[in-house]
Amino acid sequence: MDAAEREELARRNFTAGYNCAQSVVRAFDDVFEEHGVDPETAALLASPLGGGMGRMREVCGAVSGMLLVLGLAEGYNDPEAFDAKKELYEKAQALAGAFKDENGSIICRELLGLDAGPSEATPEKRTESYYGSRPCAELVASAARILGQHLEG
Repeated sequence: MDAAEREELARRNFTAGYNCAQSVVRAFDDVFEEHGVDPETAALLASPLGGGMGRMREVCGAVSGMLLVLGLAEGYNDPEAFDAKKELYEKAQALAGAFKDENGSIICRELLGLDAGPSEATPEKRTESYYGSRPCAELVASAARILGQHLEG
């Protein structure tokens, strides 16, 4: 699947009701399957990261989802792997930087134009008005495309 297909899939995932992080993660189901991880398990892992980490409006869930996939695709699991850790952090910073360059921030509340601080924990109902007032579908599409292009490398 190419980056443009992942971009559209992430957008569709969001409008189907997945949160921002899950929308990006589910656009890379094939990557999870290649590494022996059930995509539904991946969606469970990403589930608390929506709304800028549990609706705290911190790091955008689309960015968190992008970095979860990066970790699986190119991460390390040896605690002594200093060079691998450094290389992965460089990639994470580059991807987050590309997202910020394209969207203006990686912080949920800034992307949504909200005041500082967390929101209530209760998510908003997904209505036509909700989708019309949020840039989230485009943000998840952006994250999926950026990561897709990186992985196509």
